[in-house]
Parts: sequence; structure tokens; C-alpha cells
Amino acid sequence: MRAAARAPTGARLALRYAGFAAIATLANLGAQRAVLALGDGSQTGRFLTAMGVGTGVGLVVKYALDKRWIFYDTTRGARAKGAQFALYTVIGLVTTAIFWVTETVFWMIWGTDGARELGAILGLSVGYITKYLLDRRYVFRTTGGVT
Repeated sequence: MRAAARAPTGARLALRYAGFAAIATLANLGAQRAVLALGDGSQTGRFLTAMGVGTGVGLVVKYALDKRWIFYDTTRGARAKGAQFALYTVIGLVTTAIFWVTETVFWMIWGTDGARELGAILGLSVGYITKYLLDRRYVFRTTGGVT
């Protein structure tokens, strides 16, 4: 496959993956800020809603980038793509727990947006590393991309 021949390895792959993780993190935090800016409801309710919306936005952004530019996935057909996204999401739910716990602990201890976002960044960083390893092994294992 031509795409596999161009697939980055080593440091280039790590930089690309880190860049995409940063893009997805910014999308996540931007969505969270948008929800928090609405100001309706309890602080805890807004916080939980913001985390959920941000996670969904980050998931879709990261999947699109990983599929095309990290794993060079060529899966075809709605059923196969749907099953792949479902597995990607399930693995994401497992690794998202790391992010949610870290963000929540920082928010509960310090109670500031800066601390919450620092916790989110730390949790997302650890979660994304874990997710890459699991995605490589279980989600995109049959593609022509990086193995």
C-alpha cells in the first residue's frame, strides 16, 4: 500500500500523534469552556455536562485524525467503520477514566479553571499514550499503517 510506505515512524510518529492529541485536547477544552460559559444550572451539573460534551468533541476529532494520519486506515463500508468507531470509543471510555479522575481531582482540590484545565491536560496526556497502545493493538491492527 502506498499509504503504509509513507507512514511516519519513531520520533515523527510521536510528534504527529502528540500534535493530534494537542488538537483534540484544545477541541475538548474549548467545548468545555463553551458549556461552562452558558452559566445555567448548578456548578457541578455544568462541570459534568462540560466534561461530557468536551469528551465527545475530542473523541470525534481524535478518531478522524488517528484514522487518516496515524494508522492510515482504509476500512471501507458503513458497518465496518461503525464497528471500528465503536471499538475506538469503548477503548476511549476506558482511557477517559484517567482523564476524568485527574481533571476532577484537580478541580475539587483547587477549585479553579486553571487547575481543572491542568488536570485535564495531565489526564489526557496519560490517557492518550495508553489509548495509542490499545488502538494500535485492537482497533487498527489490520490496516496498512503503523503497527
